[in-house]
Amino acid sequence: MSFAGAGQEAAACLQTAALYNNAMTSASDTPALRLSALVVAHNEEDRIAACLERLGFADEIVVVLDRCTDKTKAIAEKMGARTIEGAWPIEGDRRNAGIEACGGAWIVEIDSDEHVPPALGDEILETIARSRFAWHELPVDNYIGDRLVRYGWGGSFGTSAVPRLFRKGAKTWGRQAVHPSLTWDGFKGPRLTTPLVHYVDRNISDVIRRLDSYTSAKARDLRASGDIGSLANNFRRLFSRFFKCYVMRKGYREGGYGLLIALMAGLYPLISYLKASLEPGDGESS
Repeated sequence: MSFAGAGQEAAACLQTAALYNNAMTSASDTPALRLSALVVAHNEEDRIAACLERLGFADEIVVVLDRCTDKTKAIAEKMGARTIEGAWPIEGDRRNAGIEACGGAWIVEIDSDEHVPPALGDEILETIARSRFAWHELPVDNYIGDRLVRYGWGGSFGTSAVPRLFRKGAKTWGRQAVHPSLTWDGFKGPRLTTPLVHYVDRNISDVIRRLDSYTSAKARDLRASGDIGSLANNFRRLFSRFFKCYVMRKGYREGGYGLLIALMAGLYPLISYLKASLEPGDGESS
């Protein structure tokens, strides 16, 4: 190993050790926990149980209930989860509140439409037992209905890996309405190998509804920034993003589903721009 490499590894060890000590200090009034599983939910009574029953490898499960009016709370508490209730219009705020509520030195963030296979749970435990880094990505297997779609994701419409395993104190979410930015304290470690299962959409109608929701939220961010961009630039991005997803990320291997994903990824910035420029911002709900 070179002196530069050894220095970087030493810095990583010192920085992540500090994060670990801070996490333990903040949770000093409770028994030391190794791993917290964090789930943020809004009216997910139809799928929260299937998500939580696969998180038994964690030392605790924390469920953030954002303006829930259904039976999500009762189901989560029956399954042994600790629940935090509130109303957070901004996604990053509710996720940061969940992170703060966790008592574990490590946190794994899981969405209610995701399942952790047993092999991934084992790999997570093995990783946190030996990792000298602050955070790791999890690979993702994305499903549309019962169809596994591995290729073509990108362009803010899907991803093949997510940064969900991290030491407490290492991750902070931004305040954007859609796809919040992430701020990291510490070094990134190797990506895990076992995929997280993500039931991203129930059907093609869900895909289209998600595009509508994402573009409305992005339009709010664009208006708030004061710079919505130009029609010409966003029209160009329709083609560049389509090419990136369909050709470079091999969406063509998925047949019609790859074509659909590439279209959605390409349309996302253009429709966001059109909503920001043509629709009034007043009265929009978050």
